[in-house]
Amino acid sequence: MNDIETCGTSYRGQFSLPYARVIELLGQPNAQSDGFKTDLEWSFERDGVVATVYNWKNGPNYTGSGSVEDISVWNIGGFNVQSVYLVSDLLDGHGQIHSDMEAR
Repeated sequence: MNDIETCGTSYRGQFSLPYARVIELLGQPNAQSDGFKTDLEWSFERDGVVATVYNWKNGPNYTGSGSVEDISVWNIGGFNVQSVYLVSDLLDGHGQIHSDMEAR
């Protein structure tokens, strides 16, 4: 796991991509899941901007069925909307991102 401080981050947006494509683009998960409402999590920091990518209530930890390979909707977390831009850069144009612009 990594040392990026994510405490206090919150939902800023969402994107859709198959699990396998997320792994190709972001690598293996590098942050701890809560083991209940999430199954997988990544955290990133660039130029002081912190972003997280995670599934929320749509994987086997919460639903009790399926597998992480079935997850295709991912949330973006951060301290501000800049986290959405960071994840967009990391996804390199893949996935349709919807952001919570009111969270500025």
